[in-house]
Amino acid sequence: MSERMTIRLDRTVCDGFGICAKHAPKYFSLDDWGYASLVGDGTVAEEDHDAVMRALLDCPVHAIMEVGEHRPAGTHPVSSTAVEDPAAGIKAEDNEAEWGFTR
Repeated sequence: MSERMTIRLDRTVCDGFGICAKHAPKYFSLDDWGYASLVGDGTVAEEDHDAVMRALLDCPVHAIMEVGEHRPAGTHPVSSTAVEDPAAGIKAEDNEAEWGFTR
């Protein structure tokens, strides 16, 4: 059984390179100025996964995203309490001696 792939295009990020339409013309069209539009509702047929994934990976501005997360069966998302503080390693007044500088 295959996983369903759904994509989304953020037109506000698109810079009109046109790489997506080159790789997956069934899913991306270009307007008169070269900016991409998503064709359809973003659902990708299994036989087109490789072409659409290539378009996603080759987009220089990352305007194409895969919707949802694919996890192997039986795994659970990480709880938000288990995630470390993303600001823990930032240099600040409170830890400036730790980073080797003082005022």
